[in-house]
Amino acid sequence: MGQRLEASRSAKPATSLYPLPTDRNASVVLRAPAPSRLRELRQQREFRYVEVRSEQSAWDLFWTQVGRWISDVLATKAGKVVWTYGIYALLVVALVFVVLKLLQVDLTGAFGRAPRRNPLLYDTATEDIHALDFDTLIAEAETTGNYRLAVRLGYLLVLKQLSDHTLIEWQPEKTNHDFLRELKASSLRAAFRELTQQFEYVWYGEQEDLSAAHYAIPHNARLNFQRQLATIRHAA
Repeated sequence: MGQRLEASRSAKPATSLYPLPTDRNASVVLRAPAPSRLRELRQQREFRYVEVRSEQSAWDLFWTQVGRWISDVLATKAGKVVWTYGIYALLVVALVFVVLKLLQVDLTGAFGRAPRRNPLLYDTATEDIHALDFDTLIAEAETTGNYRLAVRLGYLLVLKQLSDHTLIEWQPEKTNHDFLRELKASSLRAAFRELTQQFEYVWYGEQEDLSAAHYAIPHNARLNFQRQLATIRHAA
């Protein structure tokens, strides 16, 4: 009995030590897919092995990278805090700006350099423009070659005439653009805006060496505006 068990344990399954010979009698048939199937496969996106090139320019790629960097920064805890309080800060600044504009506060004078003003021969803050003899003052300025002052006097004369016709309300502390907003006559607004721009360029631009030829430009603009104003006055 023991010899049989030992013999059964030592027995091994018979295996072939050599590979099977190739079957040369069977012919190999190559199968090709149907043409319709090939066309169907070519139309599928998964089988289009094409190298896709970016159509973005270097500038676009730069801003794309910047956008990704900002997104990564804002994704952090500190970035979220900055973003939240930054939005609130911008809203507060916008609200303050709107309030200042509604109150007609001169933001240029408050946050920037105010235009330099040369002293006049008279004080416009204390003297009534309705009491000035503009014809004499303008003639004297033109005679002495002080064309810059002549432009200033001519502009004040226009303001006086607008005030006389109740088209504006004259006050020394008002700005030129305040008078432009008050002028409701649409036919005069374009001419008055051009006249204002010419006056500000000459006066606040400190055109001390204004020549007679250059003075003719604002001078003729003033005369043209006064003719339009007279037409409206007679029509009324």
